[in-house]
Amino acid sequence: MYTFFVTLLFIVTIGLIVVVLLQSGKSAGLSGAISGGAEHLFGKQKARGIDGVLHRLTIILGISFMVITFILGYLVQ
Repeated sequence: MYTFFVTLLFIVTIGLIVVVLLQSGKSAGLSGAISGGAEHLFGKQKARGIDGVLHRLTIILGISFMVITFILGYLVQ
């Protein structure tokens, strides 16, 4: 049981690292610094494409990382 959760934690950790590195920054260069929050006000939504999928996947992998870590901490005691 312990080996299964350690292996699962390793896979989730690698997946979380890859998903975070694939995401684009909030302000992509100088154009993001100049426009500021106007993109959100005037309807340019990045959440519809791959960025939205990566954002949701980051949340799912982050929560599963925490849950598996707590389970492993409980199993070790």
